[in-house]
Amino acid sequence: MTGEGEVQTFAGPVAVEDLGVTLIHEHVFVGHPELDLNFPHPEWDEARSVEVAVAGFDRLWDLGVRTVVDLTVLGLGRDVARVAAVAARTPVNLVASTGYYTSDALPPFFHTHGPGLLVGGPDPLVEMFVRDIEEGIAGTGIRAGMLKVVTDRPGLTPDVTRVITAAAVAHQQTGVPVTTHTNAASQNGREQLALLSRHGVAPEQVIVGHCGDSEDLGYLRELADTGATLGMDRFGMEHVLEDERRVRTVLALLERGYADRLVLSHDAAFFSRVTPPSWRARHVPNWHMENLPRRILPMLRSGGASDEDLHQILVTNPARLLATGPRLPARRPSHGRSREQEHQALDEEGRHGREDAGDQRRA
Repeated sequence: MTGEGEVQTFAGPVAVEDLGVTLIHEHVFVGHPELDLNFPHPEWDEARSVEVAVAGFDRLWDLGVRTVVDLTVLGLGRDVARVAAVAARTPVNLVASTGYYTSDALPPFFHTHGPGLLVGGPDPLVEMFVRDIEEGIAGTGIRAGMLKVVTDRPGLTPDVTRVITAAAVAHQQTGVPVTTHTNAASQNGREQLALLSRHGVAPEQVIVGHCGDSEDLGYLRELADTGATLGMDRFGMEHVLEDERRVRTVLALLERGYADRLVLSHDAAFFSRVTPPSWRARHVPNWHMENLPRRILPMLRSGGASDEDLHQILVTNPARLLATGPRLPARRPSHGRSREQEHQALDEEGRHGREDAGDQRRA
């Protein structure tokens, strides 16, 4: 288990106070090993892609970013040896992750291996996740510092439930925090938190991912009031929601006292087979890891976010989540309002958020 006050990175443990400005939901390279082997993507060149990533991280360093969490797990073409070649050449701390990315079904192997299944034995998901955290990934010695799970439109399918349950067990054994992928339209952050809580994961140790895709303040505050952290982590994904609207939501949450329950990121990649560089350049030119320091932070400041707010969101909150030491206490009602008053306001905001979303769909 990682020692208190330390975070595992590609270069080994780093003191939590040295993490600095952290992008907590990113990817270096996203691929698909079977497709990559049999049908190589015309834009993928490993040597060139490594150079692009090294140069990108060097620019991030110059912009003040000190740590990036790579949430590329199984199901997304994770290759930590490849990323290690990048990490060795940049001063930015890179944090590896474990978990399994599926929105519906696992590969057939998992349908025969595990308790009560044809081959039997312990759940290989738990074994994989714990080994990645305690021993290292794929024999590299690079230990994971984050657990990643997914629910999307299909919801809690049996296999998705199994992955989340396995991650909860791994969290209990190792203390490593859990981050999630959600479908904002389904508002399934609720069911994720409920399932994780049933398996002993405190909301304070969970980042509900892709909350920035939602403008429903009632839903977002409901999640944050459990103690969970909201991942406002898709800046630049303007084919989903424009950055100006994402910024407005962050500012609204800051005004209501939720600075201690927000993290910012992009869910970007230097190469992704799903949305390759040429497509991104044409359609979402701001979807890259420099978007926050170059565009979004000035927008937040001009909207009223203080330097204290931004330090809390970009430095203090990621460090609290990534460290394995004591957690912050649950947040208090903001602006002197009682919890009952807060939830009355939450209900009203949620109603307006749903009405606004309906108006946008009809427009």
